[in-house]
Amino acid sequence: MVRILLTTARRLALKIASYGVMHLVVAILVAFAITRDWRLALAVGVVEPFFQTIAYSIHDRVWHRIERRRMLSGVEEASEAFTARLGVMDPAEQTRAHGGHGHGHGHHGHSHALPRSLKQIALKSVTYGLMHFTVAVLVAFVLTRDLRVALTIGLLEPLVQTVFFTVHDRVWTGIEARKARRAAEKLASA
Repeated sequence: MVRILLTTARRLALKIASYGVMHLVVAILVAFAITRDWRLALAVGVVEPFFQTIAYSIHDRVWHRIERRRMLSGVEEASEAFTARLGVMDPAEQTRAHGGHGHGHGHHGHSHALPRSLKQIALKSVTYGLMHFTVAVLVAFVLTRDLRVALTIGLLEPLVQTVFFTVHDRVWTGIEARKARRAAEKLASA
């Protein structure tokens, strides 16, 4: 149990650190492209990713909880389908469990969870982009005291970062899926 917790903590720390480094480089380059001032670009590049990394960590934990809830609601849906097939759940109970919508009315279950698909990835990326925009404008304004520059950085930098975030998230999803497959194979061969 302790080993699992340490492994999970280490993986989370690596994910956050890799995000922080990626964010630092992109923020400096975007800020320099807008201001043409290396000192200001470095200030934005160092300060803004610090606050973005904190915001990202919160964003990632919220999404982890959402995805876990959705996974659990899928398990509940599967268990209801199984008990209905066994005849344990009568039609009246099925109707109540599905919010009064019978299957004859075009309703196919009550789980509204998005699958881990393009829609879910897009929604996660959009929420990340909005969070990022807010933090970027605030930090840029505090550093530059120029609303136009802050808004330009706040608009451009999060767009570039959102592309990199999506790639970063996909890379980490792939890493975690490979580790899960290896663990499952190891367990199956034992």
